[in-house]
Amino acid sequence: MKEKGTRDLGQGTCESPLWFRDAVIYHILIDRFAGYDSTIEWKQPVFMGGTFNGIKEKLGYLADLGVNTLWLSPVNSTSAYHGYHITDFYNTDTHFGTTGELKEMIGAAHRRNIRVIMDFVPNHCSHQHPIFLQAQMHNNSPYHLWFYFNLSGTRYKSFLHFHELPKINLDNKDACKHVLGAAKFWLSIGFDGFRLDHAVGPSLAFWKKFRHEVKTSAPEAVLIGEAWLEGINGMMLKTIQIRNKYLRWMFRFNPWDIQLEYKDVFDGVLDFYFRHRITEFIAWKEDPGTHLKILKTLLDKHYARFPVNYYLPTFVDNHDMNRFLFDAGQDIEKLKLALKLQMSLPQPPILYYGTETGLTHDTVVSMNTPNSDIQARRPMPWESLNYPLIEYCKELIAERKQGLWGL
Repeated sequence: MKEKGTRDLGQGTCESPLWFRDAVIYHILIDRFAGYDSTIEWKQPVFMGGTFNGIKEKLGYLADLGVNTLWLSPVNSTSAYHGYHITDFYNTDTHFGTTGELKEMIGAAHRRNIRVIMDFVPNHCSHQHPIFLQAQMHNNSPYHLWFYFNLSGTRYKSFLHFHELPKINLDNKDACKHVLGAAKFWLSIGFDGFRLDHAVGPSLAFWKKFRHEVKTSAPEAVLIGEAWLEGINGMMLKTIQIRNKYLRWMFRFNPWDIQLEYKDVFDGVLDFYFRHRITEFIAWKEDPGTHLKILKTLLDKHYARFPVNYYLPTFVDNHDMNRFLFDAGQDIEKLKLALKLQMSLPQPPILYYGTETGLTHDTVVSMNTPNSDIQARRPMPWESLNYPLIEYCKELIAERKQGLWGL
């Protein structure tokens, strides 16, 4: 008999951390959450000064809200305020704080029974990373094979079409060892798992090694992938590594098919399907309450496609797309309905910082407009919080934890 908390994979059993089943996750963009300099213009893609110590000072607020898991944006040394342009896989960025301060913040969170997961970016690094600079400068450098240079050494594969983010050749033994070592290092600091950025970039062979190394070091660490291919065009396919990618692209990628690609290596994947359905049936409807039955039926069918205990964390907002409140025409009631539905589902909910206080914007986020995603990254408005909406979120989380939704 299969034990609760495991799932059959044909060639054995894959353990999933049971603690994550009950997680209520709060997603933090470090630079914009707490401790930042409010005199800096937030619309510019610059560091505003959010820190680990700032997060530590807000742990009381987060515990009172009811969250029990934090997801931090990348903590690494970086050439960009959001952290995804990594220049050192083994150090924290000085803008955010020291490794010691990060460790103290994680320890303080643990004392409040709040786990902390880290946004980990193995697929690529900043073009300012010292290893890439050396690889680019010298064709005979041992680091040259860490990347995908052409024969002349003048061009290289990158993260999709972003040339400032060279793609790492994780099938190279030394590059793989470097990245896997970084993951184990951050686990040793105290992290409870990883949100894995751009999971479709590295190969499944790499992810199997990654899982083995992580679970050997920390069996209870959770691995949640970002497995989504929205916006991928034919030219970008050369930068991703999923099976039968050209054939699957020709016949249009099936969202749950891509999510299932990683059932052998991850404990779950972020559920973009949920976000698109609540946009369609709540944000864009004049009377969304009349469409809830159809929406719930679609979600039930969606969940039925996946193995038991393969987690599909839901989110209403994230750092790469329009906030839901913007899509909903700034209608707070629609946001409240979406949050109520999210908290009622049998999947770990993610609350992106500011959603609980109605943080929004007035300009669209578009992949074709450079830095437009900064609209979804406004600093947390500590001086003008929407307390009624925060109380509403606290009540939803409390009801979820008490099992009033029949989860």
